[in-house]
Amino acid sequence: MRAKWHQLRGLIARRVRYKITRGGALFSLAILIVGMGAVVSANNLLFLIVAAMLSTLLVSGFVSRLCLAALELDFQVPEHVSARRAVPGKLFVRNQKWLMPSFSIRVEGIRDPASPTLQSDVYFPLIAGGALLEETVEVRFPARGAYRQNSFAFSTSFPFGFLEKSARVTLRRDMIVYPSIDPQPGFEDLLLGIAGEIETHYRGLGRDFYRIRPYEALESARHVDWKASAHVGSLQVREFAREQEQTVELFLDRDIPGHLDAWFEYALECCAFLAWRLSSQGASIHFRSNGFDFRQPEDGDIYAILKYLALVYPQGGSEPEGPLDDTTYKIVFTPSPRKFEEAGWMGARILAPDVLPAPGARDSIAP
Repeated sequence: MRAKWHQLRGLIARRVRYKITRGGALFSLAILIVGMGAVVSANNLLFLIVAAMLSTLLVSGFVSRLCLAALELDFQVPEHVSARRAVPGKLFVRNQKWLMPSFSIRVEGIRDPASPTLQSDVYFPLIAGGALLEETVEVRFPARGAYRQNSFAFSTSFPFGFLEKSARVTLRRDMIVYPSIDPQPGFEDLLLGIAGEIETHYRGLGRDFYRIRPYEALESARHVDWKASAHVGSLQVREFAREQEQTVELFLDRDIPGHLDAWFEYALECCAFLAWRLSSQGASIHFRSNGFDFRQPEDGDIYAILKYLALVYPQGGSEPEGPLDDTTYKIVFTPSPRKFEEAGWMGARILAPDVLPAPGARDSIAP
């Protein structure tokens, strides 16, 4: 029963829709006026004119219906797509009719929040019988997530422009759209501050000179700067930039109360932005989120983290997890900073709603 219902819905969705154009309305009015004149005057010539006009209208509808018949659509986008970013996509339109061409075909995206939007409609003046045409378009996906149904529509007003007919086409293809990785207000400043903190966190003994600082107990005497020590009267040590790979541990808390759903989406996009930019700068990312654990590049590339962020949603009732490595630089996205501090994240950069407020949101911090 359910299969028949889905089949019926598919037929309804694919049915041809009609829209009378301004020219069609004027032509219909002309038919009505001439018809009334023929009835009043009983003039056979007017009856012939009315018949010719009616046949023209019927032929117009029949030909335009033939133009839309047996058209097949395919749509391809790049493998990696982020939300709200225009990406090049390819539209493939095939005319499965052997001999009959299709004229004046327009392809447009359905105005649906769950469907991608085309920057502009695509117009094909002629699609020959059996031909396959390809067109590159800019497409934008409104939000992150899994897109399983992408809706488009064929339309034509050929041959006389009296009626505009459209047929809806739904493509069933799984497509993962990552969160937006474009900077939003405040993201760039946050990244600059975090980059400076990472550099300070990973200072150490290496080859690149970093600074001169006071001597600390149990340090090697070979790094003592005797000239600087004599100048200030106490032991001073040359410090160099650490050569080991910089690792940033990102933790996204999914235990989010209902009134902070908007903040969760904002924090998720900030997390994706930081992961993407830090990875492009050469940092190693250790991403965690309530049971999910992924190391980049050891376990895979950055796209695996973005894919997780594309599909993740809040999940209540989970307890904070403790840090795995005390030497890494840590960033935590959570509305409950107190819980994470008690779980051992004292030295982490904790981004809560008061530190990372969502635009236009008036959120309070959960206890």
